[in-house]
Amino acid sequence: MRCRLGLDDTDHVDEGCTTSSFDELLSEIQEAMNCDILERRLVRLWPFAERRTRGNGALGAIIDIPDKDKVFLEKICKDWFDRLLTKVAGYPPSKIPVSPCLAISFDKAPEHWYWDAVRCYVDPENILREAGNTGTILFLENEISGVVGACAAISWESNPDSSWELIAWRNESSLGSERRVSTISVSKLGSLFPGTFLNRDPTKGKGLIAPRTPCPVLYGIRGSSSSEVEMAHIWLQSEKGVESCKSYAIHRSNQISDDHIESTRSGSVICKPRETKGGHASVSVFSGGQSLNLVAFQEGGPVNRLLRTLEPGDKITWVGLRSPDGSIHLERLRIDSCSPRILSRPICCSRTMRSSGRNQGLRCLSCGRKEKKTWYSINFDDIHEYPSGKWLEPTPSNRRHLSRPLSQGLPGTN
Repeated sequence: MRCRLGLDDTDHVDEGCTTSSFDELLSEIQEAMNCDILERRLVRLWPFAERRTRGNGALGAIIDIPDKDKVFLEKICKDWFDRLLTKVAGYPPSKIPVSPCLAISFDKAPEHWYWDAVRCYVDPENILREAGNTGTILFLENEISGVVGACAAISWESNPDSSWELIAWRNESSLGSERRVSTISVSKLGSLFPGTFLNRDPTKGKGLIAPRTPCPVLYGIRGSSSSEVEMAHIWLQSEKGVESCKSYAIHRSNQISDDHIESTRSGSVICKPRETKGGHASVSVFSGGQSLNLVAFQEGGPVNRLLRTLEPGDKITWVGLRSPDGSIHLERLRIDSCSPRILSRPICCSRTMRSSGRNQGLRCLSCGRKEKKTWYSINFDDIHEYPSGKWLEPTPSNRRHLSRPLSQGLPGTN
């Protein structure tokens, strides 16, 4: 019998880690039942969720157990969850309390649990009611927010294009100390293992695989296949400048899927860009019969700089996520066609012709030739840093986990 497990919201800002907690649970299940773990999963969710870490991810797994052991599995999970509650109760006080939830499903869970959780706010009360009607088993206590991620993790349906992430955990004796993950070794991963991606940000010269929080994760290697991330991990562990890990596990993931984006949209710019404190910028566009506000934060780099150059009349296409305030936070942007950028008067005798006065046309100051007042436009692509038709995206360290990099190709948007 196949069973799905989902876990979310077990970590505190200063302690704990849901990936590590889930690994402990699966190890207990495997040891007690001698069952097969068919697949582990790391599912990223709506980036604007109030209760979230930067990545906002939940953990899931598909396991194969004998039909007669359903009750035994529930007991193992309940005992483990009770111990987890005792552990998180000892975490330091926080404005956002930990809200652990463990979900178990022996049947197919509603797919909309995933799609709603990756694209918009989900009321946990609604999930609780629906889960009760589907036979989903939930372990949780007073705080119920974790039910959204846990149920999303058991309802996500992967596909052949899903990515993979290998997560390596630190030895307990190393917790609290600085991670040793050689930047030189990380910089070699992409060339030695081309199936891996987002290992480092070349624009800032820093690695992206090791977290900077006090969690038990040593690093996470992302790639297009489970074999590629495992080979990269084995090689990395052989490097002298890299800390030895306690254990590791490979997860299928929805990262770089763009599942949080409903569609690519196009429209016309209807005003000059507005700049705000901190280097952020926004612009109004007309698309699909309505006015929209597009926002590019300073951290967006090329996207922010392109938005600042827009002029009324420009035709643009974008990929972005609607925020709770209704604005669209841009993740990719391109300019399709432009209104004239630089206008100049005709040239005569190697000099620009000048106005002769009101209603008197233009006159060459050298030879005296006269001409009607006219203006010439210069091709935008000849003078602009970002030519039309070229997609732009933020630098790697400023992209969302769900955002699909241009290097991975963008079907239907080129």
